[in-house]
Formats: sequence, C-alpha cells, structure tokens
Amino acid sequence: MDNLHTQGISLPRLGLGTFRMQGETCRAAVESALALGYRHIDTAEMYANEDSIGAAIAASGVARGELHVTTKVWHENLAPAAIRKAFDTSLKKLRLDHVDLYLVHWPSRQMNLKAIFETLMALKEEGRVRAIGVANFTTALLKTVVEEIRAPIACDQVEYHVMLDQTKLLAYLRAQAIPLVAYCPLAQGRVAADPTLVAIGRKHNATAAQVALKWLLDQDGVAAIPKASRGESQKANLDALKVNLDDADRKAIAALPKGQRCVSPGFGPAWD
Repeated sequence: MDNLHTQGISLPRLGLGTFRMQGETCRAAVESALALGYRHIDTAEMYANEDSIGAAIAASGVARGELHVTTKVWHENLAPAAIRKAFDTSLKKLRLDHVDLYLVHWPSRQMNLKAIFETLMALKEEGRVRAIGVANFTTALLKTVVEEIRAPIACDQVEYHVMLDQTKLLAYLRAQAIPLVAYCPLAQGRVAADPTLVAIGRKHNATAAQVALKWLLDQDGVAAIPKASRGESQKANLDALKVNLDDADRKAIAALPKGQRCVSPGFGPAWD
C-alpha cells in the first residue's frame, strides 16, 4: 500500500476509521482489517474504544513496526497536565509503548496553543509519540501552529470528500508539505447513491463508494480513513485502490455540489 512520508513517519494512505465502533464490534473490525492487510488504525480517547483496539492489535500478531496507530486528545484535556494524563490513559488502553501519531482532536476557544504544542513536542522528544498533528484545524489556526509556534505538524485530519471543497486548506497544507487525512471520506454513506458516482463506477466495474475513495487517494498528500466494521466493506475499500479514474471522471466529480458537510465545524462539539 502507498504511504505518505511526513515528519519521520510513514503513513499508509488508506486506514481504518473507528468512530462509533466500540466493544467486541470494534475489536472484531480491527482484527478483520489487520488480517486483510490494513496497517493504519485511527482512534481517539473520545471514541471510548482504545481498549478494544489494543486487544485487537495484541491478538493480531502484526509486528509493531509494521503498524501505524493514531489517537487523539479531546478538547477538554488541552491543559499540559491533562494532555499527559489523557495520553498515559490512551497508551495503557492501547497496550502500546508509543503511538505513531498523536493529534489535538478539536480546537478549543480556551486553548493555549503554545503550551499545548510544547507538551506534545515533549512527548515526541521522550519517544512516546513518533509524530504530532492536529484535527479540525482551520488554515488560520494551522498558520499559527506552523509559522509562529513552529511545531512539527505531521497532518491535519479533517472532513473531506467529493461533496465538500477543501481547496484553500489543501493549498496551505501542500505548501507546507503537510498531509491531509480525510475523515468521512464517503460522506457517511451519501456517496453510494449519487448518480454521477454510480455512473462512473459502472464504467469501471466499481461502486460509487470506491470511486469516491479513489478520487481522494489519487490526490497528492491526501490519506483517507473510512469507517468500516464489516470485512466485506473493508475489502471493498482496499479494492478501491485498483480503480483507475480518467480525466472525464475527475471533471464529472469536480462538477458535483461541494457544500455538503457531515460534521459541523467549530470549537469542540458544542458549536456556535
């Protein structure tokens, strides 16, 4: 599988998202994905499934060096001491001695960016985190972190799919050589019934979802983490890598409406 190289880590372009997967369902999904060849697992303290993922990783037999694990600190825990406590809890639940990527999950109006990233960089220097990054950060916030604080940001994880334009953010990220990791890459299932995507899929003997996913993965500096609990869906997402879109396909996708968000933007979960 193709990887993106960022801040000293190798990030598989296709990963498994685990939001709203918990307990035995989550454990089984991660075990299935690892058996199929996935090597990028995305979680967060807010998902309340790190213990299930830790159990799946332990049972998988996959060598730690072959695996990329991302987790995130919740917006309520962005004071330095709270970050460290949250990180220790995440690491214990995951049954790991380090994580590959640790992200600020959501910005907060009360956050002290300098203190946050000093703490994250300290975790990196201690060898407990291989790389640090952000999620749901706007271009303006990124500029502060990258240009003023000079934190070594390895990615920005945001909602991105065929129905949502991220041109401005992508332009800044590419200028800084920072990957975009797309969550909700299938627009929470909305892409499956889109007539344009269905028609393109028919042309390539693929599904609309596979077309939407490959459109993302064909872009420079973009990775995607579709959520998939069933083995058949996980395999279908892997098979999306085999789809070869042409210029006519990309033109048709570019003409789709681009304002359809699945997740409300803002500061934390309580948006204005």
